[in-house]
Amino acid sequence: MTPMLRTVADTAPVAPVADAAPVQIQVRGVEKTFAIGAQKIVALQNIDLDIRKGEFVCLLGPSGCGKSTLLNAVAGFQPPTKGTVTVDGRIITEPGPDRGMVFQEYALFPWMTVAQNVAFGLEIKGMSKAEIAEKVEWLLQKLHLQDFRNRFPKDLSGGMRQRVAIARVLALDSPILLMDEPFGALDALTRRTLQDELLRIWEEVGKTILFVTHSIEESIYLADRIIVMTYRPGTIKRDVVVDMPRPRDGSAPEFNRLKRELSQMVMEEQQRFSQDEIRSVTAD
Repeated sequence: MTPMLRTVADTAPVAPVADAAPVQIQVRGVEKTFAIGAQKIVALQNIDLDIRKGEFVCLLGPSGCGKSTLLNAVAGFQPPTKGTVTVDGRIITEPGPDRGMVFQEYALFPWMTVAQNVAFGLEIKGMSKAEIAEKVEWLLQKLHLQDFRNRFPKDLSGGMRQRVAIARVLALDSPILLMDEPFGALDALTRRTLQDELLRIWEEVGKTILFVTHSIEESIYLADRIIVMTYRPGTIKRDVVVDMPRPRDGSAPEFNRLKRELSQMVMEEQQRFSQDEIRSVTAD
C-alpha cells in the first residue's frame, strides 16, 4: 500500500488510527519569535495542527526548524508569541499534569534509586504508600526494570536511564506524552528496543504522543502521522499519513518509498540550514 501524503493546505486533519477520536491538541495560527539583542528570530510561523486523542505524531525536520519550540509551546514551557495552543478545549499558558514530558537528557535524580525516581511524582501528588508501591511495581514490570529497582542512575546504561525517565512520566498517568528526541543519544540497537517498548506501551495504555525526531526512519517506524517542518521560520511543509500496519518492516518497499520521499523533503530544508550557517560565518 502506498503511503498517503497531504499538504497542510488540506482542510480536514487525517488520522489512520484515531479517525473517530476527538481532537485533543489543537494549534491555531501559532508564531514564536525570539529576540537576540537587536535581532528577531522567527522560530515558528502560521502553525495550524490538530492531533486526535490516541494518535502518535512525529515532528520531523532539520536543526532550526522549530520542532522543539512547538513541543515546548504544547508543554506550556514557552507560550507562543501569537496564536493559541489548546488541549481538550483549554488554552495552554503553562505546564500541567495532563502533559508529561520526556527529555533526551533523562532528567533523573542521581541520589534516588530507580524505584524512588519512578515514585517521586506520585509522592508529590499525595498518593498513599500502598498505591505508590502498587503503581511503581506495575511500571517496573512493564518497562523491565524490576531487577534494577535499587540501583542508582549512575549504575545504569543510557537505555536503562531512559526507561526510568519514561516510567516516571507514565506514573503520573498524563493523557499526553511529549517526547523531545528521547532516543537520540542511544546506539541503534538500544534505540530500536526502546522504540518497540514505547509502541507496546502506547498501544496498551492509549496515550496521545507528540514526538520530536531528526530521524526519518524513526518517524516512519513509530508514527501515525509525520509533520515535516521547514527550516526557519518553522512552518508545516507536509502532513504525512503513514498508512502501514504495525509492526513495520524497515526493508519493505512501501517503507523505503516513503523514506525516499521524506528524505527529499528534509534534505531541501537541511540545505537551507547549511546555507544559512555559511552566510552567518561569512558575515562574522
